[in-house]
Amino acid sequence: MIKIQILGSGCTKCQQLSDNTKAAADELGMDYEIKKVTDVAEIIKQGVMMTPALMVDGQVKATGKVLDVDAIKPLLMG
Repeated sequence: MIKIQILGSGCTKCQQLSDNTKAAADELGMDYEIKKVTDVAEIIKQGVMMTPALMVDGQVKATGKVLDVDAIKPLLMG
């Protein structure tokens, strides 16, 4: 199971990134867990200065933009 985190305030862009990430993981048939991180201190602790951000298995994969489903797929696969 891969662990996916969406870091951000919970704004519309954060929700869109979450929805796109879920769709990408579903299309790839992955076993995953998505957690939303809204605590600013935790976000900064991860080194993220722009949100929304996407983390996969503890590694920051993208910050400051809403990726589309096709852009997310390679990030989920490694």
